[in-house]
Amino acid sequence: MRRYVKAAFAAFLGGLMFMTGCGSTGGNDVSEKTSGESAVTSAKTDTAPPETSVTPAVTSFKSPEEYGKVIALTFDDGPDAVSTNMILDVFEENNARASFFLIGDNIDYSTEETVKREAELGFEVNSHSRTHSYMDKMTAEEIKAEMDYTDEKIKALTGVTPRFFRPPYIAVNDTMFEAIDKPFINGLGCNDWDKSVSAETIAEKVLAQAEDGAIILLHDGGSNFRTAEAIKTIVPELQKQGYELVTVSELFHAKGIEPQEDGILYSRAEQTSMY
Repeated sequence: MRRYVKAAFAAFLGGLMFMTGCGSTGGNDVSEKTSGESAVTSAKTDTAPPETSVTPAVTSFKSPEEYGKVIALTFDDGPDAVSTNMILDVFEENNARASFFLIGDNIDYSTEETVKREAELGFEVNSHSRTHSYMDKMTAEEIKAEMDYTDEKIKALTGVTPRFFRPPYIAVNDTMFEAIDKPFINGLGCNDWDKSVSAETIAEKVLAQAEDGAIILLHDGGSNFRTAEAIKTIVPELQKQGYELVTVSELFHAKGIEPQEDGILYSRAEQTSMY
């Protein structure tokens, strides 16, 4: 509902963090790190996760043969108290679903209600690390600390441990695959993290890449109002083209695939190699 945006805007002014963007074209992430971003998890001060959680919407999947064309829109770098809720409004109004990949340090008092809303609406809430640092430069212990922190924050609010992981900058190595017991998700990107890319261009790029079984990589973090505006075109147009907009979990289910935890960066459900 649009009332969420009004309520969240005050929280946004009071405490919203500036978030780092990330982007992909189905290969490596190319955005820059901000100078204030921590390179290791241990440099951060731990904050106890909130105690209150919600009951996620009960989601039952159809049998795979009942699906037509499916596509999963995914959003990185949130939660954002304003732009994320704008995106949720569009999906709710169109009876569609998506997946969000959250940065643990962006989950605070100003965004906790947004995370709860994602779960209540039946969206999938996944991990994008704690600090959005280059995890391929970390030790196994540092990697696990990043993952555990974000998993605990999300579970405390949603009641569910994240199933999937999207690596910051799409930078990966063997240590990460060994330390993280989740499938790695990439996606077909449109460079919407770049502030010079307009809402119209974002919509055009997403619609041009749309295909059955695809994962689309977008960004809601950092007050990304351009993407929030583009979604108003993307969601109804994809539905008009016959796509069902689903979560990443439902995408794999619809294709009858059990995603692997090692060696693949999924941009499509039926992918069998790294890229």
